[in-house]
Amino acid sequence: MLSKSNLAVIGSGFAGLSAAAVLASNNHNVHVFEKNDQVGGRARRFSAEGFLFDMGPSWYWMPDVFEKFFNRFGHSVSQFLELKKLDPGFQIIFGENDTMVIPAEWDELVALFENIEMGSAKKLEKFMAEAKYKYDVGVNDLVYQPGLSLFELLQPKLASGVFKLQVFSSFRKHVRKFFKSPKLIALMEFPVLFLGAMPKDTPALYSLMNYAGLKLGTYYPMGGFGKVIDAMKEVAIEKGAIFHTSEPVSELKVSNGKVIHVSANGNSMDVNGVIGTADYHHIEQSLLPEKFRSYNEAYWDKKVFAPSCLLFYLGVNKKIEKLIHHNLFFDEDLEPHAHEIYKSKQWPVKPLFYVCCPSKTDPEVAPEGMENLFILMPIAPGLQEDEELKEYYFNLMLDRIEKYTGMNIRENIIYNRSYSVSNFIEDYNAYKGNAYGLANTLLQTANLKPRLKSKKLSNLFFAGQLTVPGPGVPPSIISGQVAAKELLKTIKS
Repeated sequence: MLSKSNLAVIGSGFAGLSAAAVLASNNHNVHVFEKNDQVGGRARRFSAEGFLFDMGPSWYWMPDVFEKFFNRFGHSVSQFLELKKLDPGFQIIFGENDTMVIPAEWDELVALFENIEMGSAKKLEKFMAEAKYKYDVGVNDLVYQPGLSLFELLQPKLASGVFKLQVFSSFRKHVRKFFKSPKLIALMEFPVLFLGAMPKDTPALYSLMNYAGLKLGTYYPMGGFGKVIDAMKEVAIEKGAIFHTSEPVSELKVSNGKVIHVSANGNSMDVNGVIGTADYHHIEQSLLPEKFRSYNEAYWDKKVFAPSCLLFYLGVNKKIEKLIHHNLFFDEDLEPHAHEIYKSKQWPVKPLFYVCCPSKTDPEVAPEGMENLFILMPIAPGLQEDEELKEYYFNLMLDRIEKYTGMNIRENIIYNRSYSVSNFIEDYNAYKGNAYGLANTLLQTANLKPRLKSKKLSNLFFAGQLTVPGPGVPPSIISGQVAAKELLKTIKS
């Protein structure tokens, strides 16, 4: 055994950066291989016409997860990021003159609930008390488990509260026990729709997301999410990690039940262990011989995936009234759109969508007097697209934005870039062009997800949104740390 092992990390998104920092801090030679020309995975960014666009994540929730990561290496978030708590946190648009603005202050939120539905203030307090318990136990204990054995759930702290965690109860039923107002239900259900599955198929455990968004608050890192990537990369480099951009891994060579070589750009590196944080399906199906794959195509085809997206990055040469930083257009019915994503798997008829306008908060992302817009419409993964179809949905969503704002925006668009299923496949080798990974359904939670450790190769591990703990930025950061910890155990044994 080498005293200082050569370890490879495939992919440099949040999970990859997290894993690399942990491995390098344990005094190993760590090489991170990134397919694209910059690190960050789905959190890459680009500049055009004076605008700075974050390509992916835009919600900074669960600030304690970020803090815990940086603390692990003797740092704090404040050393790298200027965080701004958004107030209001976001708004939900139900119609032209029907908007629910979500305040950052808890007392104001309680008053808002009571104003919408009499008696809901006390119910909200009870709901959040339960959600806080799930957050404290789930985010601090459950999600840091590697999901390799059901016995993990029998640890004293987890076992004593397993029923309170509601891992196998329905989120939809849980919310409706507390609230009757369609508006309040929409508010409570939106996080799981955009990050996982239909509420009825999502565990009630994920009310912890409501606690994260409504109680802990919504933040924004000034300069954009790319600043978070920069900070994590800086920590990994400080600990000794080496990054190889524009170097997609083409093959993992195996001997005696272990990965022994990583090939990229025609070069081969001897390795003692690998963490794959790129698309799990791609790594197994494209980089490994069939006999060393833990899962076959039929397995992946049966899995429920979180949505893909149709995205538009827009630069607008004037300010847009009525939009705030985060805007959820729920001016159509949620159920049909959710059904079209998860059941019928078709292009939506009357979609809901999300508009991010970071220039409301950050002068760095747009020229003075202009707006930076990021429009996201969740769609089923695997859909076929063409320019005509994308143009249709662009106009459909812009019509509704213009109707709500009362402004003509089209004539002021000076930059427009679309991004959809085929781009996710091309840039990230994403299975069926998924954007968020594997859905957090009742049958795809914890130990029921694809294993973090390869079933066939003792030194191959996986991290990211297709394994534990699941989709989202904080879970991906946690996933990288957990995978790194498990690989380190293997090296030492």
